[in-house]
Amino acid sequence: MTSSRPYLVRALYDWIVDNGCTPHILVHADHPGVQVPSGYASDGQIVLNVSPGAVRHLDMSNEAVSFEGRFGGVAHNLYVPSAAILAIYARENGQGMVFEVEPTPPDDGASGDDASVSKPKPAPAAGRPSLKVVK
Repeated sequence: MTSSRPYLVRALYDWIVDNGCTPHILVHADHPGVQVPSGYASDGQIVLNVSPGAVRHLDMSNEAVSFEGRFGGVAHNLYVPSAAILAIYARENGQGMVFEVEPTPPDDGASGDDASVSKPKPAPAAGRPSLKVVK
């Protein structure tokens, strides 16, 4: 199945805007394919205001969120792959959703491993699943 992240981002964006709030997305700036202005990220993350009044040409597809935004008065084209979106929330009250970090795809052939050899999968646990109380 495809990732539910882009669908949830679009739904939450609409919900936040419909309620008169300002949508912000938290982005993993070091994720492959992310195009944001350099110098604005902190600790590998950047928060972007994606409200209708702050951006132009907003496109929220299943692959990425792209738009034109201004940083320091200079227009920049931004591109954020869906997997790089860590959260979407309303600036005014913090309501929204945080997403799990998706692993970055491995480079094809860069590791030098033989592609025809697959690594063994761990054996599934035997017996019934159970929960354990941890104190």
